Amino acid sequence: MMVDVAGSLGVTGKEAAEALEEAGIACNFNQIPFDPRPPRVSSGIRLGTPAITTRGFREAQTRQVGQWIVRVLQNMGDEKVRREVRQETRALCRAFPLG
Repeated sequence: MMVDVAGSLGVTGKEAAEALEEAGIACNFNQIPFDPRPPRVSSGIRLGTPAITTRGFREAQTRQVGQWIVRVLQNMGDEKVRREVRQETRALCRAFPLG
């Protein structure tokens, strides 16, 4: 899924991807259709489901990840939010280990 973070949040895709990575959520920054920004910055992020389906997340866990994404992106300048979300993502991953 592609998300235009520049239009709705006023941040670059690169900034959003880096903040989410710090919070324990992997994604890629990616250009969106008709993106005015260069590829190394971009206006969007790309989110996928392979990691959550591999772990066995269900609807409740997937919804929680979505809420964390919104929380981090709406609080881009707040390092405390990223740390709190990272602790929560780690706990969820421990509850749903790989293999």
